Amino acid sequence: MSSKPYKIWFNGQFVSWDQAQVHVLTHTLHYGLAVFEGIRAYKCDDSRSAVFRLQDHIDRLYASAHIAEIKIPFTKEQALEATLELLQINELVEAYIRPIAYIGGGKIGLHPGDNPIELVIAAYPWGTYLGEGALSKGITAKISSFTRMGVNSFMTKAKITGNYANSVKAKLEATSIGFDEAILLDNEGYVAEGTGENIFIVRRGILKTPPLTSVLEGITRDTVLKIAKDEGIEVEAERFTRDELYIADEAFFTGTAAEITPIREVDGRLIGTGQPGPVTKKLQSRFFNIVEGRDQKFIDWLEFFDTASPLKVKNESL
Repeated sequence: MSSKPYKIWFNGQFVSWDQAQVHVLTHTLHYGLAVFEGIRAYKCDDSRSAVFRLQDHIDRLYASAHIAEIKIPFTKEQALEATLELLQINELVEAYIRPIAYIGGGKIGLHPGDNPIELVIAAYPWGTYLGEGALSKGITAKISSFTRMGVNSFMTKAKITGNYANSVKAKLEATSIGFDEAILLDNEGYVAEGTGENIFIVRRGILKTPPLTSVLEGITRDTVLKIAKDEGIEVEAERFTRDELYIADEAFFTGTAAEITPIREVDGRLIGTGQPGPVTKKLQSRFFNIVEGRDQKFIDWLEFFDTASPLKVKNESL
């Protein structure tokens, strides 16, 4: 990530990267209650780029805010338009987009009282999330000693910042001993998800993914389910254990950051041949055709913007 001359949309205004600051007594900084999204924009043909499933991401941001009782003081339409403007102002043809709604400064106790709700949207270049070669060769993963929080621990359908402390610890544990990523089990010992990804396996020709109990309702997960249906691949939303994962023919992660990343090894055990399998490669190829605008069947998932005519900043102050 670079601070370059990029702008950030900050509570309705475009400000320079270095001006987008918060106070050290910001409520969310102390207690972790905020909601966020991860969104990607891809270069398509000609001079156009497109944001993938932007409306779905904005809808989920506001659904998370509703769950968390965070009242965002901007409409969904304003957030969507601000995202597209930001990409053009920053002249980004491909980007990772991070909206976050958080509780600002004021009261510092656990009850936030009437502290203001802030909405910020940043966009910047970001390549392959899980490292060079991850998409083509696959990655290694470890079953974490940390458990994915259950539905009675906290609200698992919301992308709440504090939820991800669990993921950070799992990620650090896995990478500290040489693995690329961690896989968390649920409270009953079934495979749940990665630290920021949903997980799929292929076994005996059936594509399986954990049901929406304690896992996040991933937008890329939903994308893969719809692609699989269109490809005639049998799919089951079904619990599976770590040992079924070990003997799967294929496995992969899905997520906005991870896209569709094959898993070649878990806990030192090769998954299938240790190479991305045919189902994974088919889904991955179709996914990139869709997000890069080459698949007309799912073209409605793309929000196009013109990269050839960058916008000028309308305002710049806090």
